[in-house]
Amino acid sequence: MSDAYQSPVSPGVSWYEATVGDRPTYPTLDGDKTCDVVIVGGGFCGLSAAYHLAKAGSSVVLLEQHRLGDGASGRNGGQMGTGQRASVLEMEQAFGFERAKALFDMAEDAKTNLFETAKAGNFEFDYQPGQLTPMHKKRYEAEAREEVEALNGRFGYGAVDWLDQREMAQALGSDHYVGGGLRDVGTGHIHPMKYLVGLGKTAAQTGAEIFETTRALAFNSVQGKIEVRTASGTVRAERCLMALNGHHNDVHPALSSKIMPIQSFIGTTAPLGHNSPVLPGGEAADDSRFVVRYFRKTIDNRLLFGGREAYGKATPGDIRRTINKQIAEIYPMLDGVELTHAWGGNVAITMPRQPYVRELEPGLWAAGGFSGHGVMLSNYTGRMIAENWLGKSEQIDLLRELKIPSFPGGKWLRNPLKVLALTWYAMVDRV
Repeated sequence: MSDAYQSPVSPGVSWYEATVGDRPTYPTLDGDKTCDVVIVGGGFCGLSAAYHLAKAGSSVVLLEQHRLGDGASGRNGGQMGTGQRASVLEMEQAFGFERAKALFDMAEDAKTNLFETAKAGNFEFDYQPGQLTPMHKKRYEAEAREEVEALNGRFGYGAVDWLDQREMAQALGSDHYVGGGLRDVGTGHIHPMKYLVGLGKTAAQTGAEIFETTRALAFNSVQGKIEVRTASGTVRAERCLMALNGHHNDVHPALSSKIMPIQSFIGTTAPLGHNSPVLPGGEAADDSRFVVRYFRKTIDNRLLFGGREAYGKATPGDIRRTINKQIAEIYPMLDGVELTHAWGGNVAITMPRQPYVRELEPGLWAAGGFSGHGVMLSNYTGRMIAENWLGKSEQIDLLRELKIPSFPGGKWLRNPLKVLALTWYAMVDRV
């Protein structure tokens, strides 16, 4: 497709948009509809739920306020990760081994789900294996080594090993990091827009009705049904899933208090050339900072690099400048490298960095707050919700039972307090 398309909700034109190939458009809702399920939000979670419900014979209407891929699902770093957002050590301390292991196994199921769904839909998504996690402070090494032992031992993973500082420098093609870190050969990275487009096509071919540029304005319970009102029509259904993540627009008080949007920014360089020392094994990388720097090589040998965040509502004017600076810190040989694409968008976090999944009122469900770990988990959460509604599985209860406190400060102070807290943690990264 042309580079000319500009998302109305997310800044910059992404490399994903420029390389996705055929990106279908779907009509705007025009008139009223009745169905079994209405899904609001056309990201990974919403489309996955739509696909699995439609495949089972449910009538499904999905509403997306912009275009499929304009939100985080089509604009993220593309790294799959392993496990939940928190480490297995943190989960074990918080929940005990049995529940921590169940949550870890869920995330492994989520990996399998990605490949199963793509195979069923016969679409490609540029999967590349491997992930590196270097420590940016030596004092983090002891806990990271303990994490490797726990993963390969009592959690039964067996795909992660420890690299010392020299080995990590060789794997990264950079001696920037003072510590060693983890190498995970059981995960990898993808082209998220290709996955989203393929998932959308698969859901539509299976029978889900998809409508773009159709914003949900209100949700109401009427005679035991859920009604979703838009500017161009109303959808009435037995059940509704709000899969809005960082684009919930405060449409429901629970979403406003539990799920907080954060802007994240990414750039891609021009192709590096086949002799580049950067990431010679082709793995993705995410470091140990709270404001994580995440980077990988694309299928056409560019460095795709993210690490800048913004916590207020305004989008910074020069996305490229900060990304260029961060790239040069890790790869001095790329100082001043051309960034052919630079973009951003909203991801969403919760207080404990765990997904928020709830039935807010009879028939009205919400899911979001994947906290930077949504490539696998948001897809699988949509599937788990669908299987719960179809009476096939109760696995989603593992997420429904997580305690997700509200962000402090109420309606007016919530965002300023978020900015203050996250700015503090960003400062701690530098100490």
